[in-house]
Amino acid sequence: MRMRQGCATGLAVVALGITCDAQGAGFALKEQSTTAQGNAFAGATAGADDISYMFFNPAALARHDGAQVQSMVTYIRPQVRAEGATATTVVGNTIEGGTNSGEIAPNVFLPALYASWQARNDLRFGLGINAPFGLSTENPDDWVGRYHGTRSELKTININPAVAWSPSPYLALGAGIQVQYAEATLENAVDFGTIAAIPPISGGLGGTPGSLADDGSAKVEGNDWSAGFNVGVLVMPTKRTRFGAAFRSAIKHRIEGDAEFDTGTGVGPAVSAATGLFVDTGAQADITLPAMASFGVHHDLTDEWGVMGEVQWTNWATFDELVIEFDNAQPDNVTTEKWNDSFFVALGTTYRPKDTGLTFRLGVAHDQTPVEGSFRTPRIPDASRTWLSAGVGYRVRDHIDLQASYTRIWVGDADIDLAANGENGVRGNLTTRYESSIDLIGVSARIKF
Repeated sequence: MRMRQGCATGLAVVALGITCDAQGAGFALKEQSTTAQGNAFAGATAGADDISYMFFNPAALARHDGAQVQSMVTYIRPQVRAEGATATTVVGNTIEGGTNSGEIAPNVFLPALYASWQARNDLRFGLGINAPFGLSTENPDDWVGRYHGTRSELKTININPAVAWSPSPYLALGAGIQVQYAEATLENAVDFGTIAAIPPISGGLGGTPGSLADDGSAKVEGNDWSAGFNVGVLVMPTKRTRFGAAFRSAIKHRIEGDAEFDTGTGVGPAVSAATGLFVDTGAQADITLPAMASFGVHHDLTDEWGVMGEVQWTNWATFDELVIEFDNAQPDNVTTEKWNDSFFVALGTTYRPKDTGLTFRLGVAHDQTPVEGSFRTPRIPDASRTWLSAGVGYRVRDHIDLQASYTRIWVGDADIDLAANGENGVRGNLTTRYESSIDLIGVSARIKF
């Protein structure tokens, strides 16, 4: 998934795009702390309520003593579907197939694990293992938008050792290393009927543009290991007030693997023989998972009530183009994205009734989409989101506490209006609208030794 300026054209037929049931805008997964989720991640950079906050700010480790382990899992229930799609080929034929996508995103469980250890009064070490980016969607193989994308899957695993140093009671500094694995699988249909109708191939091969009978398919799989870093600072001017700032670096992946083509039973084999293309080969794609910077504040109004806020910036503007390079003569496949940097803004409150061991959380947030509307594709039907979260925590004993959170996310309608020109010449015209909403249920347990 190489991002570059400019636009390659030709008979490219695979689009290694990213469409997601990810719960942050784009394809980020924010659900890395059940506790912070209860406040819609408001104040996550300054909160430090438990060791899971090290994901948002490694300096948060400085507020936790002894040795601790925390595990969590989030159940993600997305509802993403398109209805009433219309599509035509570049030569004007109506593309055969269904006009509704059905539910394209599966329900999934997202786990995370954290551990911390106090080396001395001013020094803590931590380890986080989670999946900060991901997606899994599958449009039907026979829907009218199949040439723009069917199956899209991205998995990441992030291993993040970190250290926090507190030179004074009012200041903590943190830093960590990210070691990240990424794996991608992308599929789409190939319109051999249209390819056969385009000069210079159109010399008697036959075929019907947009016909299911003349369809083939393409699949790209690959993986990569790469690394980055994260840093943070926590300022505590009073016992009731904390300010946090953090930065998580971009991580550049060179996804390497294989491209497989199925030319089908129609005109596809003849097209492949005539052009020498659509033959299994190695493939590579570059993708940069974006840098993030955040600022948070947490203030305890009383011993029982606290308020918090958060602003996060994500450098999605690096996602300009998505390019697949093939080892053989197959032309590069290009999908123009032109994403924009985006902001996430959240406000929350926490209530801790005395002598109960209970904590109640509420939060609201707005998550701005990075997707430029005129370049939105069915692989990435993203739109801005509104969050409403609630959570409850219970301290079972001094060394054990449990957390649970629920979030409802309303996603704006995502209109798609793609024209069959340039890189979409073989993919065709497509007009549709995706409607989406998401439910999140998170649970976690922490043990202090």
